[in-house]
Amino acid sequence: MALSTLRPPARVHPRDAATLILWRRRTDGTVEILTGQRHAGLRFMPNRLVFPGGRVDFEDRAAPAATELRPETRAFLERRAPPRLARALAIAAARELEEETGLTLGGRLPRLDVLDYLCRAVTPATNPIRFNARFLIAPAEAAEGSITGSGELEQLEYRDLEMLRSLPVAPITGKVLAEFHAWLEMSPDQREQRELIWFAGRDNRRTEKKQESPN
Repeated sequence: MALSTLRPPARVHPRDAATLILWRRRTDGTVEILTGQRHAGLRFMPNRLVFPGGRVDFEDRAAPAATELRPETRAFLERRAPPRLARALAIAAARELEEETGLTLGGRLPRLDVLDYLCRAVTPATNPIRFNARFLIAPAEAAEGSITGSGELEQLEYRDLEMLRSLPVAPITGKVLAEFHAWLEMSPDQREQRELIWFAGRDNRRTEKKQESPN
């Protein structure tokens, strides 16, 4: 076949996904975040330290919850998602936490009112597997149960935030950790009024605007 007739590979549309940053502050002020190492056999980001998370399932769109999202968190999610998807992202974050770590956000049905919104990131267009991932935040005291890995995430434990930022994590994980560190330094009012950030590909930090395309 002539080279001129070859077509470039079709662009992969990013799948909606949610990731949860579960955090706690020790008595000495040290901030810790629950992370695990992705199994070496996984296609997407093998051997990388990550937060619990994964793609939105169809069932997440109608799943029940013990409490609903707070207005400000819902509004942040709805900046780039219709209402039903915005709620499904929160459900997915809670579901993935339970599936990957054994922890629940409040028991049999998740409490969505404990969630805050941080930022989102879209996998580079050249990747064969792509996600439009929203990063949500919850305090460790909102989680119930004992940490029991599912096999997808290994070496699950709370790790020092500053230590994580110095480890060879995936580039996007490092950027999200920096955003979380900045969020910690804000007052509640500043968090509600801040500009929303999203990452396009590996290096492009952008301010979220309604007219921007998520892809």
